[in-house]
Amino acid sequence: MKRIKATPYKVIAAVVLAALAFFFIFPLYWILTGSVKTAAVINDAVQQWFPLSPTLDNYQRLFDNPALLWLFNSVAMAVLAMALTCVTASMAGYALAKKRFAGRALLFSIFICAMALPKQVILIPLLREMSFLNLHDSMWAVILPTVGWPFGVFLMKQFSENIPGELLEAARIDGAGEIRMFTEIVLPIIKPGIGALAIFTFINCWNDYFLQLIMLNSRTKLTISLGIAKLQAEMSTDFGLIMAGAALAAVPIITIFLMFQKYFTKGITMGAVKG
Repeated sequence: MKRIKATPYKVIAAVVLAALAFFFIFPLYWILTGSVKTAAVINDAVQQWFPLSPTLDNYQRLFDNPALLWLFNSVAMAVLAMALTCVTASMAGYALAKKRFAGRALLFSIFICAMALPKQVILIPLLREMSFLNLHDSMWAVILPTVGWPFGVFLMKQFSENIPGELLEAARIDGAGEIRMFTEIVLPIIKPGIGALAIFTFINCWNDYFLQLIMLNSRTKLTISLGIAKLQAEMSTDFGLIMAGAALAAVPIITIFLMFQKYFTKGITMGAVKG
């Protein structure tokens, strides 16, 4: 086994990374432990860093509310938005990177400008459009605005620039059509970018509390974020119930990141060494 030589730089870097890891992990730890504490323990002046008498009562009371339905709504919205965004953005990014057509530069400039446009500016037109299409108070009112994410197109265009033009030309000479070239040549090359985009899109849709708040009204159609906020408004001092909801909401995010972590890391690395 090769021994790693300890240098002052490596020791300092390890200490700093450990401190940062503790700083970011501690809030999650406090939520998880708080979700299994009783109200008396949580409100006690002397806090328990580790629950001595853990209980699942908070989760039981949480499930008495439609928490599982809220969680399902959130997961369904985020997964559908993630899948549709990856498909549309990868196609659009490939076309902008490798196809030559009139208005290509102007179209890409519009996407860049749209990235700098706050969502709050277009919220009223989006609301009126969803109402006109009879999609208001449905999951599609949250999914469709997320699918048209300019950042996704920009990211996939940058990854599509790495596709060798000679490879595409050779495929055309062999008689491959556009669909076959995209599925058999383009997708394997830009797969790390799709993995990174999947994580970004899932988190973006999951955390888009403001859009969900405007588009969703019915209690049975709420997401887990809106449901927790509603419980917090109704039971503002029940911190155990609120922490149980927050812990439940963190599970899908962590799961998606672990599933796509390999592609996410590879995607960030490719972006770092590009050019």
